[in-house]
This record gives sequence, structure tokens and C-alpha cells, in this order.
Amino acid sequence: MIAELVSSALGLALYLNTLSADFCYDDSRAIKTNQDLLPETPWTHIFYNDFWGTLLTHSGSHKSYRPLCTLSFRLNHAIGGLNPWSYHLVNVLLHAAVTGVFTSFSKILLGDGYWTFMAGLMFASHPIHTEAVAGIVGRADVGASLFFLLSLLCYIKHCSTRGSSARTWGWFLGTGLCAGCSMLWKEQGVTVLAVSAVYDVFVFHRLKIKQILPTIYKRKNLSLFLSISLLTFWGTSLLGARLYWMGNKPPSFSNSDNPAADSDSLLARTLTFFYLPTKNLWLLLCPDTLSFDWSMDAVPLLKTICDWRNLHTVAFYVGLLLLAYYGLKSPGVERECNGKFVTNGKQNANGHSCHSDVEYRNSEIKPSLASKVENGIKNNVSQRTQLPSTENIVVLSLSLLIIPFVPATNLFFYVGFVIAERVLYIPSMGFCLLVTVGARALYVKVQKRFLKSLIFYATATLIVFYGLKTAIRNGDWQNEEMLYRSGIKVNPAKAWGNLGNVLKSQSKISEAESAYRNALYYRSNMADMLYNLGLLLQENSRFAEALHYYKLAIGSRPTLASAYLNTGIILMNQGKTEEARRTFLKCSEIPDENLKDPHAHKSSVTSCLYNLGKLYHEQGHYEDALSVYKEAIQKMPRQFAPQSLYNMMGEAYMRLSKLPEAEHWYMESLRSKTDHIPAHLTYGKLLALTGRKSEAEKFFLKAIELDPTKGNCYMHYGQFLLEEARLIEAAEMAKKAAELDSTEFDVVFSAAHMLRQASLNEAAEKYYDLAARLRPNYPAALMNLGAILHLNGRLQKAEANYLRALQLKPDDVITQSNLRKLWNIMEKQGLKTSKT
Repeated sequence: MIAELVSSALGLALYLNTLSADFCYDDSRAIKTNQDLLPETPWTHIFYNDFWGTLLTHSGSHKSYRPLCTLSFRLNHAIGGLNPWSYHLVNVLLHAAVTGVFTSFSKILLGDGYWTFMAGLMFASHPIHTEAVAGIVGRADVGASLFFLLSLLCYIKHCSTRGSSARTWGWFLGTGLCAGCSMLWKEQGVTVLAVSAVYDVFVFHRLKIKQILPTIYKRKNLSLFLSISLLTFWGTSLLGARLYWMGNKPPSFSNSDNPAADSDSLLARTLTFFYLPTKNLWLLLCPDTLSFDWSMDAVPLLKTICDWRNLHTVAFYVGLLLLAYYGLKSPGVERECNGKFVTNGKQNANGHSCHSDVEYRNSEIKPSLASKVENGIKNNVSQRTQLPSTENIVVLSLSLLIIPFVPATNLFFYVGFVIAERVLYIPSMGFCLLVTVGARALYVKVQKRFLKSLIFYATATLIVFYGLKTAIRNGDWQNEEMLYRSGIKVNPAKAWGNLGNVLKSQSKISEAESAYRNALYYRSNMADMLYNLGLLLQENSRFAEALHYYKLAIGSRPTLASAYLNTGIILMNQGKTEEARRTFLKCSEIPDENLKDPHAHKSSVTSCLYNLGKLYHEQGHYEDALSVYKEAIQKMPRQFAPQSLYNMMGEAYMRLSKLPEAEHWYMESLRSKTDHIPAHLTYGKLLALTGRKSEAEKFFLKAIELDPTKGNCYMHYGQFLLEEARLIEAAEMAKKAAELDSTEFDVVFSAAHMLRQASLNEAAEKYYDLAARLRPNYPAALMNLGAILHLNGRLQKAEANYLRALQLKPDDVITQSNLRKLWNIMEKQGLKTSKT
């Protein structure tokens, strides 16, 4: 137990600093915006949606079905909300547990000695695990690994009790259940069944390639045949159920996720797909350069035979074949006795054999001691458990390294990534075993104590270096800015783009703009980056530039609804209502098929319809507005906040004098968000209109209480007071509104109206003048300013404003009438007029 505890403690200690880390990268979509984590969402939705909260059968789903992982996120959310500390804590504890179980598994293969200890420490400290442990979404890999190992351990117990105990089938049942749980944490967990079969055939029964078929058909090996058949049946059943549950369709990915899969060249696809496992192995062996994302051009395609990286590919597969040959080659001396094979003079009586005397004489000698030790146990102590040979462990290590990685090779279906470090969490078990058993074999082979010490300390040094790299890499995962900066050299386009989002959230606008432009320098057709840059420019009132980048984003991805939405909003604010209307309509017609995030798309479409309804509302087309609002409600996704939409429905019904319907929608708005200020104001107006004055006043006062800094609340309350003939109070509310929102035209203009109606003409003049300066080309503002100047006796200024209003709106009857009256007064007073 000491090895397990120490290894787990190291795994825990190395990642303690991640407990203070924030949510990073994919955590936002899987946790912060995933509706399946919320208590109001039925927990059963977890079993019908993918890892990101999208319906599994939807055409845009990633088909990543990991309900047990999502369930663990939901429990985290129920206990600690969106505090990242608790999420990181679960990840670290899971990694420590996996490390302990892996060390126990290694003990079965390597014995109770320091080589088992080495394997456990190497797994605990390997830097390739940082993404899986420090990144919260990596919990899927860590959880799958835990049940992967438990399933494998159950099968090992099944093998050792087979034929001697009825409990053997209980262990087999545990194998199947844990394999199913592993798959429900992450898809590759099902591969444990194939690894179990490898263990049974090549480790427990120590069969070689030539012996497999004859042995399976031997009468005395029916139990082996039955176990392998049941493993095959259960694995096939799990895969079939998994395929059926996701709609019998593979996922679809964008070309940037996996450029090789999208390549038109068969040669490029083939060479690249053969090279990628080589790159993954190098990350396991020398994890010097790690990145949060390896998509896009992080690994350039191999397009020709002359690409020097093909040499790496050849070396990798030659080495792999040599290792496989070493593990599977037939022994030099082999004969059969009573149906059991005898190898190197030792009969394989129960599936496990001791190492030959030649192989393990003086097998483990501690560098500081002269006593002879075998597998960490002194020679004068008899071993209770017979251990597999080096060849057996090599075969099992290769199976652990290769089989769980097979789903990521694009061999059976294309995957949505080029390289994903967290996918290597389970294969790293095979790598750690392979390195450890290789070091042990060298240690045994050499004779000189100096060389033995060198091998031992070299392995220990490798573990130390891995641990140091892990500690450094964990620092990159402390926050998103550090993480994305660390990835610039590997994937500059993606890293600069994500860094731009972080800098923008920190209000570092110029730095964010530079980051977006750097991202587009490396990859100019990234729709998300074009949109993000457009959004940044829009928020800083650079509307012409924003429209340009939105247009480029739409050109790159015609289904990007959010770009249509913001384009329409800018056009509407610029008075280009027809262009805005066409943009909103086009957005509303975009289907959500094959989209990566259909929820976000539906939210943007709903917002487009909401703004189209507002456009119709402002134009006085209330029936059209209602029709559009109803369509928005039908298309609205679960996560969309509907209070503004419901409130506008009430407004439209109010304008159509359908007061019961208006009241219903105002109440719906308040039910969906009890502190929604616009609904308090509009409902208060309706209550006042229907004679419920005291109730109305309560809603106006509640709105002010919710946000005392919002001038619009005081303006609406002032209008109510004005209608109640409470003129002094109304005037105070008007002044307060205009002071708080002195840059908001509607508030200032309404305040001036209220002051004028309260006969406070001097104060009204001040705010009419401010309104005219806010919108110098708005005829109504100029006409009203002229009217108040007219009343206040400033006749020449009044004339100038009337004339300016008529230039903008020549056919305005009221302004023409007021101007004629003004001229009559000016002529009577002997003042010069413009007409003379």
C-alpha cells in the first residue's frame, strides 16, 4: 500500500496549485452555459444530450455522450454553484485515485518492489495529464480512466478465479459494469474490454501468435474461449447501443477542427494520419511543447513523400513492430505437455509463470545495497505471486498504449481534433509501463553495478523532470490569459483569438484589437474572429468598420446568426430600416442544422426576431410586430431570457388597445424575471390607464428602488404624477431623470415635455436645448425647442429653430403654423424676420 499512497500523494501534490485556477477554454460551454447543470432542468436530460448540452440526435451535435461526467458537473453545480474551486478539487482527487489504482495494477505486473513505485510515480507526474486534470472538462478522461482500471482489475480477478470459484462470474459482471461506466464517462473507455482480452490471451495464458487458434479450440481452454466471447459480445452491445443512441449518424466537424480529414488529397490524408500517432508518442516521451489546442495548422499537413517528417513515421512504426515482435515471438524451446505449453523449461500451470532463472538472476539490486533482490523482494523470501515475463508486460503495455488511442486515429471515423492531450491520459498508462519495464529489463541485463545505478537514477531523473514540467505547465492553467499566451507558438491563430476575448473582458481594448488582428493574420477566414473584431469595433462606436468585419464573417460562415443580428442593429440605429429589416429576416430563416452550437444560434435568431418586432413597433405596424414576436417565442431556446420579449408583446397589445392580453404578457415578463425594470414601468402604465392608480404607483416606485441611478424610471414616474396633476412632484422627477441620463435623448426630451406641461418653461427650455444638441437633425426636437423659445420670448432664436426644423421636414403643418404666428408677433414688435 505504501507505493499506492505515495504515488497518489504525488499526483495530489502536483496539482494542488490548480485549485485556485479559474474556468478555462472549453469549461465555459461545458459548464457555465450548459443548461443541463441547472436545477430547473430535469436531470434526465443529461442522458439525451451530449457533453455540451446539445440534443444527441441533433445534426450539429458532437455526439460526445458522457452523461456520468455531466452528472458529476451537475452535482458540483448543486453544491458550489459556479465556484471553480470545487470543480478543480474533484478533478485532482480523481487523478490521485487513478494514480493509486494504476500503481496497484502495476504491482500485479511488476511485483511489490521499487519498479512498481517508479511506474506509479511516472504516471502521477507525467505532464501530458495537465490538460485532463487542470482543465475541468478533462474530468471525462480522468473518470473514464478510473473505471477503465477498475474494469481491468475485475477481469484479472476473474482470470485468477476462473475454474476454481463461483465468484469468478461476479468479477466478470464487475468487468462489464465498470467498462460500461467508463464508456459513459468518455467513449474510449469501452476499449478496456479489448485490453482485457489481450491480458487474458497474452499475459494470463502467455500465448504466442502461433498458439492462439490451437489453444482456443483445445477442450481444456473452453473457459478462455467463453470469456473472450463474452467480452466481444458485451463490447459489441455497448458500441451498438452507443451508435443507436446518437441517431446512427457520425458527428460532423469543421475543416479547421481536423484539416487532414477535409483535405482533397488522398496522399495528404494518408501521410498525415499515419504521422499523427508519431507526434502523440513524442508528446508522451518528450512533453516539452504542450498546447491547449492543436487544431487548424498546429500540425501542418504532410503533402508529399519528400516531407522529412515521414522519416519519423517510418521509425515509429518500425519500432512498434519490433516491440510487438519481441513480445509475441515464439520461444526458442517449446513443447506441449498434457495440453499445457512448457516454455524455457517451466510449465504454464495456472496462466502465470515465474521468470526464468537466467532472466531474473540478480534482477533488482538497489544501487546502495549489495544484497540481491528479485522484483523488490530478497531472494531468501519465496514469492507468493508468480509474475508475467517482460515479453508479456510489453504486449500488455503496447495494448494499453495503442488500443485506447485507436478511436482518435481517424481509422474508423473522423474526429474533431488533430491532437488532444487529454485523449492521451489512458494511453499514458501503457507508456509508463513500457518505459518502466524497459528500464527494468536493462537493469537486469547489465552486469556492472555502476550501469545498474545509472539506469535506476536515469529513470528517477526522468520522473523528476516530468514532475517539474507538470508544475510549470499547471501555472499556465491558472487563468485563460496565461493559457492562451502559452499556446501562441503552437497554434497562433486560435491562441491570439482567444487571448483577444480575455483582453477585451479586462477592458484592454487596444490590446484586444491587436490580438484579433494577429489571429486574422495567421488565418484570415476565421468567422468567429472576424465577428469578435466586429463586435469590439461596434462597442467602441466604430460602426463602419464593424459592418465591414460582420460582412466578412458572414462571407466566411453564412450561418453565423450573431453577425446578422449585430449588422441589423447597426443598420436600424443608422436609420436604414429597410436594410435592417432584410438582414433580420434573412437571419430568422437560417436553419440550425449541422451547427456546432445550436443553442447559441437559436438565441441569436430569437434576438433577430425580437429586434425585427421592435422595428415594426417603432414604425407603428403593431400587428406585424406581434406576429414576429410570436415566431420568436416559438423559436426561443431554453436558455434565452424572455422577459424583454414578453414585455414587448405586452407593449404591442397595449398599442392595439387589447388590455387583457397586454396585462397577461406584462405578468409573464415579471414572472420570468421579477426585477425586470421595463416590465414594472409598462405594467405600471397599464394599471394607471385602467384606474388602478395606487397599484400603478407601487410599480413605478419599485422600478426606482431596483435601480435608483436609472433616469428612465424617474421619467415614467414623473409622467404618472403629471397625469395625476401632482405638478411639483412631476417636475422634480423630470429634473432627476434628465440629470441621471443626460446623454439619453428620449429621457431628456420627455423631461422637457413634462417641465413644459408643469409650466416650468425656463427649465423646459434648458432640456429642449440639450435634446436638440443630442439630435441636431431631428425635426421634432428643433420644433419643440423653437416653441419653448417662442413662449419664453426669445423670438429670433425661436425663428431659427423653426426654420431649421422645416429644412429637415418641409411639410410639417404644426411647425409652419407656429412660424406664421411667430412672424406676426415679430412684425408687431418691429423685429426683422427671415421672410422680409
